[in-house]
Amino acid sequence: MRQAMAAGQRTRSTRVHGGDHIDPSSTSSDPSPSRTDPITSNNSSPTSIISSIMAAAQQQQQELQRARSTRQVAIIGGGISGLAAARQLASHDPVVFEATASVGGVWKHCVYRSTRLQTPRPDYEFSDYPWRNREDPTFPTHAEIVDYLEGYADEFGLWKYIAFGSKVIDVKFLGGHGDADADAGFFTEKKEKMWSCTGEALQGKPMWEIGVATAGSDEVKYYKFEFVVMCAGKYGDVPRMPVFPKGKGPEVFKGQVMHSLDYCKLNEEETVELMKGKKVVVVGYKKSAIDLALECAEANQGEGGEACTMLVRTLHWVVPSYSIWGLPFFLFYSTRLAQFLYERPNQGILRSMLCRLMTPLRAGVSKFIESYLAWKLPLDKYGIRPSHPFVEDYASCQMAILPDGFFDMADRDMIRFKRASGWCFSENGVVLDDGTEVEADLVFLATGFEGKDKPFRGLVVDKSGMMPLYRGTIHPLIPNMAFVGYVESVSNLHTSELRCRWLAGLLGGRFELPSVEAMVKHVDDEAEVMRRTTRFYRRHCISTYSIHDSDGIVLRKGNWLAELFAPYNNQDYKEE
Repeated sequence: MRQAMAAGQRTRSTRVHGGDHIDPSSTSSDPSPSRTDPITSNNSSPTSIISSIMAAAQQQQQELQRARSTRQVAIIGGGISGLAAARQLASHDPVVFEATASVGGVWKHCVYRSTRLQTPRPDYEFSDYPWRNREDPTFPTHAEIVDYLEGYADEFGLWKYIAFGSKVIDVKFLGGHGDADADAGFFTEKKEKMWSCTGEALQGKPMWEIGVATAGSDEVKYYKFEFVVMCAGKYGDVPRMPVFPKGKGPEVFKGQVMHSLDYCKLNEEETVELMKGKKVVVVGYKKSAIDLALECAEANQGEGGEACTMLVRTLHWVVPSYSIWGLPFFLFYSTRLAQFLYERPNQGILRSMLCRLMTPLRAGVSKFIESYLAWKLPLDKYGIRPSHPFVEDYASCQMAILPDGFFDMADRDMIRFKRASGWCFSENGVVLDDGTEVEADLVFLATGFEGKDKPFRGLVVDKSGMMPLYRGTIHPLIPNMAFVGYVESVSNLHTSELRCRWLAGLLGGRFELPSVEAMVKHVDDEAEVMRRTTRFYRRHCISTYSIHDSDGIVLRKGNWLAELFAPYNNQDYKEE
């Protein structure tokens, strides 16, 4: 029923520049909707004709007024961040350009059949749309998440804003400030400057031009907007492929090589047929690699099955559940008291001194968790116990929740582990840096995605490798544009929704941004905090100071005990 309703709603026209309507599948150059001429209508009396003319004139005047007052906002991407942006910016009649035929982003297009959320349901929900079964302790499947997101779009009427099959292929800054740096496209870092010259997000004139290619058509249409919200994310489109010396790449391998992104496109029957009875190597040891290795082992159970070998370069801590020695995991990192132990951006001298004094306590918390994981999981047995502290993985959002049965398969010799800092292909498999050859019929590259090939990604990362975003949303040197979904936390949905609410306040004129200099200093300080907290700092992760990061939105708990000891989720940041 929901799919049928969504399909009907998706055919609606979408509001774009100047208050006009377009049908994303239309090739007409005139975006204006057709209207019935009241004078030529049949069976009309003089009185009804006059009434119709007056009504039409009144409607036209209202539409003209609306067109003049409409704040033109484009949202690029229809994943979690894009839907959150459409909900919070609905008063601006946004256009959501979604390249595919459905919402959901990576949850729709970049998952395996076994992929589940790594966060409990109450920690992964919009503040105004709770899960129907939020007390269910199981982690939702990717299908449940897509269903939840479609329900969110139903609930708040978001379908009317979304142009499906509309891929953004070009984004041009129009400038027009009379400033040489601005007209060039981006601001240079000048101390006296305000963001977008005036500091205003909406200035009553087009600032960006977006080129859109519609599915099934070679034509590219351009539309102008005052403000653009980039929600294309960092992952999911362009696979990261290892580079090999000549003669040592996949061209010499007799078997098949496939990136995990291509594996996601297969159905269950196709995945089993692909892996059954084959010697498989999975390159990687993050969540996607772990899930893929388990699916490979399951497909090879029974007679004629072969083991799956994981090629591991960098080890990371994995967690079997959100319970550590019988204590809930949130006690260690997700309460205000717990996060008081950790450094945060732009903290004062006194708090910096306290953080130094609490270094042994932070290390003790990490060791406490590590001791449980080493006891619960056969990490030493298989030589895959990380040497770095657990907190470094948590602080860089690289902690993975193990799927059920993973180490059971390892104990049955269906999953094997090989450590290697480097490797290359051979005719019959892969060769590790120590000369060991691992035979393979199929090699999966679970090596991640090239986020730098996303729109603007390659232009705006700073020296730390992160995109420098003030409040995780505004690039100080890119005017009239916001980025949502580029900051990671334990719950990316929670993080994106809060930023969209903050962005709605900015576009609504409820507060002003600081100077470019102040914003640059703020994001530089965040990068320094990350660098001092974890060696994996090339990710914009706020896990250890997420509550402090969210405090600027709206607080809080009902009493001081809950404030200190209870975990935070989106229900704590509802609009008052």
